[in-house]
Amino acid sequence: MTTERIDTPTLADERETLRAYLDFHRSTLAMKCDGLSDEDLRRASSPPSTLSLLGLVRHMAEVERTWFRKVINAEDIPLVWSDEGDYQVAYDASTATRAEAFEAWQTEVKHSRRIEEAAESLDVTAHAARWGEDVSLRLVMIHVLLEYARHNGHADFLREAIDGTVGP
Repeated sequence: MTTERIDTPTLADERETLRAYLDFHRSTLAMKCDGLSDEDLRRASSPPSTLSLLGLVRHMAEVERTWFRKVINAEDIPLVWSDEGDYQVAYDASTATRAEAFEAWQTEVKHSRRIEEAAESLDVTAHAARWGEDVSLRLVMIHVLLEYARHNGHADFLREAIDGTVGP
């Protein structure tokens, strides 16, 4: 499978720009996983860290679910991999498969897109219980975008360590 990345706009309104960059970073994470086996995707970075590409995909499913469904949409749902609300569980990909991780992640991305598109503006607000504050959809989109950007940097190093692949 080869993931295609969208071109980001150079002239667009704020919402379209945020949408495009978020999708750009979503596809970047998928690209870093292209062509790898489940074993490769579970390969940990460098001891003692257990960080892996598959763990990053699982983590980003939790990020999407939390910010868009639990916060903006106020859905009373557990995390994908932890009924107890332990965000660290997602990083443990020791028995995970590409199929289950990507299915969960892509499902959460679809929900996120639907919720964002249904919102009347970036000024829509919701309560982020974990922060104890109200937040706007704008902040959520920027926060999730920054999560992807940070973790895509990790994904660059993880992929290079697996098979030497570097690049965009």
